[in-house]
Amino acid sequence: MNYANFPLDKRMPLPSADQEKGEDFIDVERLLGMAARQAKVVAICAVIGLFLGLIYLQTTPKQYMSVASVLIDEGMNKVMDDISAASATQQTDATILSQIEILNSARLASEVVDKLKLDQNQDFMSPPQSALAKGIGFLRGIVAYFRGNAADQLPGIQNVDAATREAMIKTATHDYAVYMLQTGLLADRVSRSNVISIGYQATNPALATAITKAYADAYLADQLNASFDATERAAVWLQGRLTELRESSQAASLAVEKFRAEHGLSANSDGQLLSDKQLADLNAQLIVAQADTARASARYQQYKAIVDSGSESAFNDSAIAADQPSSSVIIGLKTRYLAITKRLQDVETNFGKDHPQAVALAKEKADVAAQIFGQLKQITESYRNDFEVAQTRETALRDKISTAAGKSSIDNQSQVKLKELEQQAQALTTLYQTFLSRYEEASQQQSFPVGKVRIISDATMPLAASGPRTMRVLALSLVLGLMLGAGFGGLNEFNERFFRTGEDIRDRAGLKFLGYLPTIGGGRAKDSKADDLPADGKVASLSSAERRARMRVSIDAPASMFAETLRNAKIAFDVVMEDRGSRVIGVISVLPGEGKSTVAANLAGLLAANGAKTLLVDGDLRNPGLSRSLGMEAEQGLMEAVVNGQTWQSVGKVDRQTKLAIIPAVLRGQFSHTSELLGSAGMRRFIENAKETFEYIIVDLPPLGPVVDAKAFAPLVDGFVLVTEWGRTPRTMVRSMLESEPYIANKVIGAVLNKVDLKKLVRYGSLGGSERFFDRYSSYYLEKSEARAKRAA
Repeated sequence: MNYANFPLDKRMPLPSADQEKGEDFIDVERLLGMAARQAKVVAICAVIGLFLGLIYLQTTPKQYMSVASVLIDEGMNKVMDDISAASATQQTDATILSQIEILNSARLASEVVDKLKLDQNQDFMSPPQSALAKGIGFLRGIVAYFRGNAADQLPGIQNVDAATREAMIKTATHDYAVYMLQTGLLADRVSRSNVISIGYQATNPALATAITKAYADAYLADQLNASFDATERAAVWLQGRLTELRESSQAASLAVEKFRAEHGLSANSDGQLLSDKQLADLNAQLIVAQADTARASARYQQYKAIVDSGSESAFNDSAIAADQPSSSVIIGLKTRYLAITKRLQDVETNFGKDHPQAVALAKEKADVAAQIFGQLKQITESYRNDFEVAQTRETALRDKISTAAGKSSIDNQSQVKLKELEQQAQALTTLYQTFLSRYEEASQQQSFPVGKVRIISDATMPLAASGPRTMRVLALSLVLGLMLGAGFGGLNEFNERFFRTGEDIRDRAGLKFLGYLPTIGGGRAKDSKADDLPADGKVASLSSAERRARMRVSIDAPASMFAETLRNAKIAFDVVMEDRGSRVIGVISVLPGEGKSTVAANLAGLLAANGAKTLLVDGDLRNPGLSRSLGMEAEQGLMEAVVNGQTWQSVGKVDRQTKLAIIPAVLRGQFSHTSELLGSAGMRRFIENAKETFEYIIVDLPPLGPVVDAKAFAPLVDGFVLVTEWGRTPRTMVRSMLESEPYIANKVIGAVLNKVDLKKLVRYGSLGGSERFFDRYSSYYLEKSEARAKRAA
């Protein structure tokens, strides 16, 4: 029968690789399902973790911690910081971290070891250890044993004498004690404050207290020594610097005086250069001389104009200054001239111009006018002399100013250099005074060192153990156990590559899911482990009655879930092959031991019990498990009928109760050509002959994985029912087999999950899936089965 004749809507294509990857996406529901399935594993690991935690608590020695607190206090040396040679640094986070690194330093640890002689203290060097630490030490000892003696690992120790060897061992012991002390020390900042807590934990509380106190004292002494050393180094440096500054200051002062002397840059009490003072005085004198010259020039020009006008107008234009020496003479002459003029006018008026007295007065008037003109000429000459003198004096002052201005310009240029030298000398002098003051202060501080650290909480004897902390250890053990359980659970889920639900059959194999077949035992369907059912090749471990009972579950318990699933399979191939009068159904599996023979026998029994003419054929010629389970001891079987051309009547047996015809298989030595036999023309004739009598021919075929017999018989089959074992059949293998054998895949009507543990199946079902309601189904099936049994009674 060709698969092309199958209804298209009955076929389910194989899912693509992309679809499988998409369905591998883990969603919340799937995660919850995984957690539910692996809850037992996680719980067991959590209990184991708690148990190991209790063992750790019982085997671990108690630890005692002593703690001291120190304060980085700037206020203690505030006075000294104000005069300190080294500037104070603000206590920042970096500063606190630096102090913690000092506490963790090997030098400080070495001082504590030397002070307490810890390298000779067995409580410190060899403290009690926990079982875990002993185990680790044992492993390290084994490694050290194979690597050689620890003493032999010291460089060159084999090549020295005994004394040097002992010294090297003692040094190594001391270094190891320092290392242990550094490892065990706890130094940390308290919140955001300037307080540092120092703690040490040991099995001996007195030892822990002594080490903590010694550490605090060593740290305090280290700070004082550091302050003293820093001050001492600063004083030595300042002393050398002072000598250099003193010499530099003196040299700068000498350079100023030498430059002033070389350039004649003498200054008055106000700090003004003499050349500048002289130039200022000459400028003032020039201003006065210019005023005098202007005044003299004005007088001279005035009188010169009068004299140049002639004697006749000299009397009228003359204006005699009062400060002139001849002013009284001219004034007298003018008075006399005026009197003569008045008398002359009177005489001429009374007696005429020709009167002798008028003539005499006119002559006298002319004589007086001549005298006045003469006096004016003398004054003019005097003013001319004054004017020339003033001009000469002004010219001389201008020459002096020009000379003084040139000298002042040179002096000003030199003054710039002089000021530079004076500033340098002043700066060196100030710096020298500052360093001298700090040197004196540093010398005083050197004799009185003050540290910035003080102990605010001394170490005390611990009254209770600080570790191991019971609740913390148990909580950590529980968390680690849960994590380990989650890891194992995840590994279990990762290794879950088998069919668990019908959804796996549909999605991963692309087949129609026909139903679940629960694990059977003792002839009835019940919930049990899948391992209860042995493989087909090992049924001899069961009694013959038990083997036969397994093959009759669908007959003895027709209302069971097992029988109901087989009815669903019957409906499936009836629908697919409804146009076939006789139907050949092959029951196959991928691996041996998946229960295909049991399924084939029960399917055939169910069909026969329902009144259908059914033939059950054991087609597994290499391992006829079906025949053995049914307890059929025949001398002839399928092989003889096919080889000898016999009909089914010659080799078949009929069940008295159900009228089921059975063709057994008889194992004939090491016959290996079974595939050729199943695909031969004789087998075809045998099947065609059987079709004339039976409605259903159920053939139990060998598994697809080990042999090719089912492939050879495939052309004679109308449809296959694939049997997969719950939790055992790999999904990938089934998919690969179906992809490699498309002819068989096209004829697979559906698949059943066999040997299902119904109690565990609930964990794999999705929310709302039918798997979560099988408890109700099972009770319904059992009630129906019991009612059927009562009616039969």
